[in-house]
Amino acid sequence: MDLQGKVAVITGASSGIGEATALMLAEAGVKVAIAARRAEKLEELKKKIEAKGGEALIVITDVTHKTAVEYLINHTKDTFGSVDILVNNAGIMPLSLMKNLKTDEWEKMVDVNIKGVLYAIGAVIPIMREQKSGHIVNISSVAGRKVLVGSAVYSATKFAVRALSEGLRMELSPNDGIKVTSIEPGAVETELTSTITDEEIMEGLKKMLDIETLKSEDIAEAILYVVKQADRVNVNEVMVMPTQQG
Repeated sequence: MDLQGKVAVITGASSGIGEATALMLAEAGVKVAIAARRAEKLEELKKKIEAKGGEALIVITDVTHKTAVEYLINHTKDTFGSVDILVNNAGIMPLSLMKNLKTDEWEKMVDVNIKGVLYAIGAVIPIMREQKSGHIVNISSVAGRKVLVGSAVYSATKFAVRALSEGLRMELSPNDGIKVTSIEPGAVETELTSTITDEEIMEGLKKMLDIETLKSEDIAEAILYVVKQADRVNVNEVMVMPTQQG
């Protein structure tokens, strides 16, 4: 599929997978709405996109606020005329042992990783149903398939994203022409680990990540692959793992 002139909304676009995806889609001719909380990072990304001839719209967004997410989707539609691709990428990963009762972090993960995804889905469905086309790409994780010590709540949120993705695909793809894909990365070199405050977890994580991890661009490549497929093709799930990760 030719992506020239298509419109994408990307949450969590200020760094990592979101930033790499915005750059890659823009290079493919997609108009991108880049959303995150850090305005200065989005300004830097917009300059990079425009320097390569792309088009970007900055929308400062906290995905835990339903009205902010609705504004993001609707403002993108008003500005560019459609929303063809939604990349639900915003997420946090403050891993911790359950016994350490970091309940505030549990709630933040639910708010960002589940509610934030739901808010964007809820805002974009009416637009895509009216268009009779669209592609929702949800970033889950290998943790959405496999639970490790310390990942109980994080894994629960990513299992939820996988379930949402499959339920959405079954409901919306056959009659509304809306594709849905769950992208499930293994260890990626991003800022995700910076949210971890549990020192017991950090020690074990350092040992586990003593491998050549994926780059954000590797996941962006996977996203580009799925959104370029012909109308008859829906790539349901893509798991991308570092070669050295067990």
